[in-house]
Amino acid sequence: MKKYLFLLVTLLLTACSGTAANVSDKTENDNIQQNSHEITITDFAERTLSFSAPPERIIALSNGDMDIIYALESELVGRPTTRGVLSVPEAESVEQIGSTHEFDLEKVTYLRPDVVLGNYPMNQKDIETIASIGSQLVLTNANSIDDITKQITLYGTLLQKQEKAEQLKETIEQKVTSIQNKPLSNEVRVLLVYGAPGTYMVALPNSLSGNMLETVGAKNIAADFPQLDHYPQYAQLNTERIIEANPQVVLLMVHGNPESVKEGFIKEMQQNAAWNNLDAVVNNQIEILPTHLFGTNPGTQVTEALDYLYEILLEVE
Repeated sequence: MKKYLFLLVTLLLTACSGTAANVSDKTENDNIQQNSHEITITDFAERTLSFSAPPERIIALSNGDMDIIYALESELVGRPTTRGVLSVPEAESVEQIGSTHEFDLEKVTYLRPDVVLGNYPMNQKDIETIASIGSQLVLTNANSIDDITKQITLYGTLLQKQEKAEQLKETIEQKVTSIQNKPLSNEVRVLLVYGAPGTYMVALPNSLSGNMLETVGAKNIAADFPQLDHYPQYAQLNTERIIEANPQVVLLMVHGNPESVKEGFIKEMQQNAAWNNLDAVVNNQIEILPTHLFGTNPGTQVTEALDYLYEILLEVE
């Protein structure tokens, strides 16, 4: 009898042990399955960030990021402050929180974002601040058309909308190919100026606008100007070198009041009579570029920016 009782107890213990092992295995497998759905991205600062699910509460600090998020059929809870044309009408009622240069932390905190989209390297200093409110800061930039397509890929992965991201990329790449397949018959000499009241800088080829100028086949007369230390995509307005290069077109990218910036720039030129002999001045080819397409990263609307630039320069030939 004792022998049978011993065997019964042994069988029960073995069964319980097996059940516990199965429960343990099941729990471990569930954890592995959950981890497999984790979204991992690497931003432009080479930081690896993980999300348990696609973020739903998103804040964008720049117009380009805003445009891409809406183009990916998502939306924002916070957007950059806009003084001119709003490039994304759907975001009209979204809370304005400032910009990459300076944002309202109190508003950002109140909006409880899952993620904040900022600029690299400008917002690198804000990583810990954003982390302190329980959010993550994703850093990107756009100094070329290729950078914009990389932003689209990154945000497509973040939002798990890879197919839509691929479609947007293809549209931009097709536009670039289309323009490059019908080059300007003459290489138009262009001076590309970034202007704000009292401040003027010349755009270099390593800037987004400079890259677009190169893409449409124009000649950036400032291509070899020395870059500024704090703004390496731009150079000082070197009057002597500009007069020597004799641009056929002067293009102004502006923030704030476009007419005020243009008026200030013309006054700047009038201080040196030699400006009056430039082909651009003689032929009245001083153009203000649309702020939403050129003042900042236009996002997916870079296709419109390229068309606009191409049509302006086509008329110069």
